[in-house]
Amino acid sequence: MALEIAASYGTRRRGLLGRDRIAGALLITPCNSVHTFRMRFTIDVAYLDKELKVIDVHTLKPGRLPLPRWRARHVLEAEGGAMERWGLRPGVRLSVSVDAERAT
Repeated sequence: MALEIAASYGTRRRGLLGRDRIAGALLITPCNSVHTFRMRFTIDVAYLDKELKVIDVHTLKPGRLPLPRWRARHVLEAEGGAMERWGLRPGVRLSVSVDAERAT
């Protein structure tokens, strides 16, 4: 799965706004809450702790503002339905690896 990382203030603030879809996922860090105002599509959101363990997973339609997850340190966003296909649920720990060919 392709993973984009939003770690700067600007990329975290922009998130998926202005897009019609995402291939893969967007990891927003640090982050413990998101919103879907002005979003163009339904997204899945996984809240992750500092060790990338899934705390909670939700599907959010555009125009939603869920409660923050205070233990979360990162948020993973993907198109609606992706998290279920990937088997992401509370308790699952993620790992991130860099593809050296794609990183250059």
